[in-house]
Amino acid sequence: MVKRGRIVAFFLLLLIFAGTIGTTIQGITKDIRLGLDLQGGFEILYEVTPIDEDQEIDRDALEATVETIYRRVDSLGISETSVNIEGEDRIRVQLAGIEDQNKARELIGTSARLSFRTVDDDEIRINDEPLSLEMDEEDDNNEPDTENGEIFNGSNLVEGSAQQEFHPDTKAPIVTLKVKDAKEFQSVTKKVSQLGDDPSTPYSENSMVIWMDFGEEDSFIADFNNPEEQGYISAPRVSEPLLTKEVMITGDFTVDGAQELANILNAGSLPVDMKELYSTSVGAQFGEQALNKTIIAGAIGIALVFVYMLFYYRLPGVVAVITLSTYIFLILLVFELMNGVLTLPGIAALVLGVGMAVDANIITYERIKEEMKAGKSTLSAFKAGNSRSLATILDANITTMLAAIVLFIFGTSSVKGFATMLIISILVSFLTAVYGSRLMLGLLVKSRALNKKPGFFGVKPSQVKDIEKGEEVEAKVFGRSFDFVKHRKKFFGISIALILSGAIALGAMGLNLGIDFTSGSRVQVLADEPVTEETLKEEFEEIGYTPKTIVISGDDDEIGVARFTSVLSKSEIADIKGHFNELYGSNPSVSTVSSIVGEELVKNAVYAVAIASIGIIIYVTIRFEIYFALTAIVALLHDAFFIIALFSLTQLEFDITIIAAILTIVGYSVNDTIVTFDRIRENLKLKKKVKTFSELAEIVNKSLMETLARSLNTVLTVVFAALMLLLFGATAITNFSFGLVVGLIAGTYSSLFIAAQLWLVWRGSMLKRKPIEYKEKKQTGGPQV
Repeated sequence: MVKRGRIVAFFLLLLIFAGTIGTTIQGITKDIRLGLDLQGGFEILYEVTPIDEDQEIDRDALEATVETIYRRVDSLGISETSVNIEGEDRIRVQLAGIEDQNKARELIGTSARLSFRTVDDDEIRINDEPLSLEMDEEDDNNEPDTENGEIFNGSNLVEGSAQQEFHPDTKAPIVTLKVKDAKEFQSVTKKVSQLGDDPSTPYSENSMVIWMDFGEEDSFIADFNNPEEQGYISAPRVSEPLLTKEVMITGDFTVDGAQELANILNAGSLPVDMKELYSTSVGAQFGEQALNKTIIAGAIGIALVFVYMLFYYRLPGVVAVITLSTYIFLILLVFELMNGVLTLPGIAALVLGVGMAVDANIITYERIKEEMKAGKSTLSAFKAGNSRSLATILDANITTMLAAIVLFIFGTSSVKGFATMLIISILVSFLTAVYGSRLMLGLLVKSRALNKKPGFFGVKPSQVKDIEKGEEVEAKVFGRSFDFVKHRKKFFGISIALILSGAIALGAMGLNLGIDFTSGSRVQVLADEPVTEETLKEEFEEIGYTPKTIVISGDDDEIGVARFTSVLSKSEIADIKGHFNELYGSNPSVSTVSSIVGEELVKNAVYAVAIASIGIIIYVTIRFEIYFALTAIVALLHDAFFIIALFSLTQLEFDITIIAAILTIVGYSVNDTIVTFDRIRENLKLKKKVKTFSELAEIVNKSLMETLARSLNTVLTVVFAALMLLLFGATAITNFSFGLVVGLIAGTYSSLFIAAQLWLVWRGSMLKRKPIEYKEKKQTGGPQV
């Protein structure tokens, strides 16, 4: 008798899920913060260094610097600001959605140490002695001394007193300041006024030169003779002592320029020096294009996954689509509650997460189908399939989680975004794809409406065996069975040949390393028409720059990527942005990486792969045995090498996101391998004792055949997602997506033809000494040797 109440409960849950998602999804997506690569903005990593030898860079100095940066950024009205201390001497600044990046960059990086000097660049001290135009060697360190008095500089001004005003006579924009002590100001202006005025010079020697961040290479006379390179703010003539607290800074200011100077002065000088180690800036148009293209690519990939699940698994496929939709909603909800920043790699992780989340459904549904083919009732098959698949799903997800955690620890900011989304995806998928699917499908199964209806699960009646007659299910794919073990030497030979070819390619061609690993600069230009390498080269040379390489990409050849071996300075970046913004109406995206950061990224990449591998070895050893663990590592190194070799052959740019792709594949490859190993272990338990190689080979081949459908279905669903990102996603993740597609295919190949068969050869060679024997234990354990 059909229990209609359970069917009603199923549809009520469906309505609740649909209603909740439909009424809240728009608000959630609207509130999610977008990263720099999706809305434009810039990110800079600074190295903090002392101003002088006596200063110590401690936590207090770093926090004071962060506070000053926040005050400066607040003057720009930027809401999405992130300023974080990293390590012992670094500060990372991220500003999203800012329109004038050059202005913000200048505002943040300016030390804002105001100084008052003579035309000979001597500092002015507060004392009653006449000021000599000869430089005092003892004053080189800019420290006050008791003999000559205290230096008059920005510290003698009232904090927060800077204002943008207009000159009372000329009405030109000016900046006014207040000094703390009028008599001190009278003293220094008196000395400057006594310097005289040589008519043979084009400037007045009794000028008070006002500098911002005076450096050793700066010179008033040099700048005066070359106005285009002028570094000082202004140089007013002082003809008599001034007894006042008001200081007026004049110059060739615009209103905005005067206000910006006032803002910098009011924010205060930085208590340290800051050196740029790494920077990346993304134009708003680039961000908008990347967001739109990647969302479309992701939607297509997810739709293909849904269609495939419906086609292959029928009713369970419907349940999978419901739980996967809930999974996507929960991912976005958790991310929004965490106040996370969604980046381009983060969207890629979400799309890939759908393909990986469906793996839990596939493992369970394949188990249910096996049990139904064996002749069990729908309810018995459902219970047995769920019970036997849980440990496999847990093992597979934990290995992927290990890789994601390593990515988060060692990755840069964008890679951390990818890792964060991947970790959330794994955790949420366990909730939806395991428990959610079991709840929803369980309501239908336990209603008894599906009794004796295997067609709803994609099982033909002719495939169902009769348990009473002792009929057993023979694992087949496409109606055939394959003897993989028989051809193991051929598979080993193919892999060895491909590895040797890859090694030759790497030795001969190497990798086209991006600036992440080599240091330098990368400029990505978005044109409003198709461009050529020659066109862009001429445009760069017109403003005095010669790129090492230029690569054209985009759907209509509208994107050009120029590489420079040098690290572009702030002024050079401003020149390039100004030129191409005027030419094409959009700001280029510019990334710079110093040699220090490049070396660190290489080191961290090696650490990440090594630590992920060690973690996987330890976990698989605990859950299975050391031989399974070591062969799993051989398989994942096999997959990682194929990605590297293909990047060498294609000469596609190899950057830090490819390391993220490799580590993702490391987790996925072990995930796939563990499913096969888990089935081998299960069949060993059923056999209890294996004495000969032929017996072991039969078990391995049977296990491969039983998990083949799962392996193929999983790789297809994940490849759907990755391939759509490759074909239709943003240019910035094209190479990343290519690495994923290659790795996914290599991972499936190694799981089927390398890992299990290598374990067979290795483990089978020991059978003569001692057979494999499984003994029942209270705790879960692997085959006992």
